Amino acid sequence: MNPSTLCPKFEQAMKLLSQRWTGFIIYQLLSGPQRFCTIESSLPISGRLLSERLKDLEHEGIVKREVFPETPVRIEYSLTEKGMAMESIIREIEKWSGEWVKTDEEA
Repeated sequence: MNPSTLCPKFEQAMKLLSQRWTGFIIYQLLSGPQRFCTIESSLPISGRLLSERLKDLEHEGIVKREVFPETPVRIEYSLTEKGMAMESIIREIEKWSGEWVKTDEEA
């Protein structure tokens, strides 16, 4: 399909969501605010790449980074209203994949 005929907003949204690990990070944060180490331990992703994706999502207004002035400093990541608005999309993908996608073991 000719790129000029695509809806530019849809194209931009798909570009964002198709970045590796982005969907998994959003899915992980649907359960509530989490520290970096919690997200990192729940996903098979390097700390460097996780940091990069979180910065991208923060820049897009999907993730909020909150620094707590404690000793030691505590930083938590959570979904913004914009990020939480994606919950229905993520849950539908989860539902669809449960019904239609086969793992390597099932194939």
